[in-house]
Amino acid sequence: MTVLVTGGTGVVGRQLVARLLEDDRSVRVLARSDEAAAIITGLGAEPVAGDVRDRTSVEAAVRDCEIVYHAAGKVQFCPRDPTEMFAVNVEGTRTVVAAARQAGVRRLIHTSSTVTLGEQRGSTGSESTEHRGRFLTRYEESKVIAERIAFAESGSVEVVAVNPASVQGPGRSTGTGRILLDAVNGELPVMVDTTFSIVDVADCAEGHVLAERHGVPGQRYVLSGFTIGVRQALAMLGELTDQAPRVRVLPAWLVAPFGPLADLVGRFIDSVPVCAESLRQMRAGARYDGSRASRDLGLTYHSPQETFNRILEWFRSEGLTER
Repeated sequence: MTVLVTGGTGVVGRQLVARLLEDDRSVRVLARSDEAAAIITGLGAEPVAGDVRDRTSVEAAVRDCEIVYHAAGKVQFCPRDPTEMFAVNVEGTRTVVAAARQAGVRRLIHTSSTVTLGEQRGSTGSESTEHRGRFLTRYEESKVIAERIAFAESGSVEVVAVNPASVQGPGRSTGTGRILLDAVNGELPVMVDTTFSIVDVADCAEGHVLAERHGVPGQRYVLSGFTIGVRQALAMLGELTDQAPRVRVLPAWLVAPFGPLADLVGRFIDSVPVCAESLRQMRAGARYDGSRASRDLGLTYHSPQETFNRILEWFRSEGLTER
């Protein structure tokens, strides 16, 4: 049985491909470039040239596949032009679902996101949460539309969605991973006092596989191992490195009026996205309940200490920190 994976060179996708190969699966991975193909070959999977935005290449890649893992996506906050993000996340999903439907694929696992839950500020998001009706970010908007397309246009394909919280672990040093790295290295002077939910990258990959095995078609499963506050996370990093990060933590209410200014400042900062929508998201915080994946799929999560230890060990092994 051949499995197709899109987004197989991303943080989640690479871990997913490795996990599928552990089960001696025949894994085919869509590759956008020669560099991506080399990475896929190195993992032991079969690279197939293509792009989720190109229907012809996707149709060729999905041929003779029974299972599709659609993990391709573009995470972008504070985009000056969100056109490419929508093309990948929205139209890319439409293309993959249409190709899977045409090829007679039995089941498609769609990598969505917890941002699609749209919980109200201060509440805990779950699979049954009713969306607030407005988007905090353009990324959220693109993922909500993509998830709806995956379910609505699936035809006879069994679509199961997994909704990961912030994915952290070995292989992640950009985006929110960069925030953790900068905190460890003493290069993060300020942080907003907020909460966020994390899923270990290994647990995220396992959740995908379990969704294929046990997920109910038409349903989604939140993948979230734990929720932690900024101060608690900094304290844990300090304990694990024997050196408390020197970060000034600002109350969320204090940054509320600075949205327009953040848009201006963000134009000059490339390492961490700073803009009105990122401040809006930080003020809202994130709390997600990933217990359904444990109950219904049998997923076991790493503890916060285990995940943070794994992150630090990988940072050190890659020469990103000496702490």
